[in-house]
Amino acid sequence: MPSSHLYASARTPFGRFGGALAGVRPDDLAATALTAVLDRVPSLDPDRIDDVVWGCANQAGEDNRNVGRMAVLLAGLPTSVPATTVNRLCGSSLDAAVFASRAVEAGDADVVVAGGVESMSRAPWVVPKPERAYPAGDVTAASTTLGWRLVNPAMPKLWTASLGDCNEQLAERLGISRERQDVFAARSHQLAAQAWSEGFFDDLVSPVAGVQLPRDECVRDGSTPEALSRLKPAFRGPTEGTITAGNASPLSDGAAALVIGSEAAADLLGGAPLARIAGRAVHALDPQDFGIAPVEAANAALARAGVRWSDVGAVELNEAFAVQSLACLDAWDVDPDVVNVYGGAIALGHPLGASGARVLSTLAKVLRELDTRWGVAAVCIGVGQGVAVVLENQEASR
Repeated sequence: MPSSHLYASARTPFGRFGGALAGVRPDDLAATALTAVLDRVPSLDPDRIDDVVWGCANQAGEDNRNVGRMAVLLAGLPTSVPATTVNRLCGSSLDAAVFASRAVEAGDADVVVAGGVESMSRAPWVVPKPERAYPAGDVTAASTTLGWRLVNPAMPKLWTASLGDCNEQLAERLGISRERQDVFAARSHQLAAQAWSEGFFDDLVSPVAGVQLPRDECVRDGSTPEALSRLKPAFRGPTEGTITAGNASPLSDGAAALVIGSEAAADLLGGAPLARIAGRAVHALDPQDFGIAPVEAANAALARAGVRWSDVGAVELNEAFAVQSLACLDAWDVDPDVVNVYGGAIALGHPLGASGARVLSTLAKVLRELDTRWGVAAVCIGVGQGVAVVLENQEASR
C-alpha cells in the first residue's frame, strides 16, 4: 500500500471577529490559501491534482454550494480539477487531510490538496421556512456564527448546552481551576507572540490581497495570568464561572491548505515531503463532553501508527478552551512542554474549518525544527467528537 505524505502547507493570517478579514468572502479566503499552497510546489502541473478536499463548518452563507469547488474556480485552476467540501465542524480540515491521505494510500490519487476555511465574521443569520403559508406571527433569526441553531426538539437539553457551559461542566467535574486555565492561556499568547517575532510563522503564512494583516490578529503581546484573571466569566456567574474571553479561543476568520501526495509524487511536486501521515483516528462520546474527545482519538491514532506516547516529541492540540486542553493533557502521558510550543488557538485564533489544517502544518514544521520523529495533531469537535493525526518526520536523527 502506498504511503501518504504532507508536502506543503500555507495559510492566511487568522483575523479576529469583525476585524481585518471581515470584508473578505470565505470563498475568496479559500482561494487565497489554495493559491498560496500551490505556489509552494511550482513544479506541479495543476492538471495533475487528483482532487481537492476542503473543510468548512458553517456552509450557511457565502461558503455554501461546495466552497471547495468555488475555491478551485476562483483560484483559476483548470476546471478539470474536482473538489468536495466536508464538515466535521472544528475538525473539518483535519478530516479533509485524513480523507486525502486515505485516497493516496488506497491508490486512488497521487496528489490531493486538502484544507479548510471559515469566516465567522460573515456567518449569516438564518430564518427557517414557515410550516404553512402566510404565517401571522414573528420569526427569530438565528446566528450561524457558532454553536447550536434551529435545534431539533427531540435532542436532550443536556446535549445542546452551549459550548462554553459544556466546558464549565468539564472544569467542575475534573477540578480544573480558573488559575490553571489563565496560566495556560497566557502561555499560549506568550509563545505565539515570541514565535511571530522570531519568524517561525513567516514561511507558513501568506498575505491576503488588499488586507494589511502582517500576523494573526488575536495574539496579545505581554499577556499574563494576572491580567487574564481580571476578566469576567462568560458563561456563568462571577463566583462559579471559570471560562472567560481570555482563556478560550476567539471567533476568527481564515483559511489553510495542504498538499498531500504519495511517495512517488515527489517527482511531480519537485521535492521531498515534510512528513509522513502515519496514523489517524476519530472518536465520539456524549455531546456535552466534546472537549475531551481528542484523548481517545489521539490514543487510537498512535496505536494505529505503532507509536507510544513516550515516543512523541511534539503535540499540536487545538486550544478551543484552556480547560479542555488541560483535560486532554492530564489524560495523556505526555510532557506538557512539548505541546503547542509556538502557541495555540487561544492566541492564534480558531476559524473552525481551517484550524485542523493549521495544526497539522504547524506540527510538521515543529517536528523538523526540534529534530524529533513523532508528533500528534488533535482537535476537539462540537457535538461530541475528536479527530487526531500522527505525523512522522522521516529525516529526524532521533
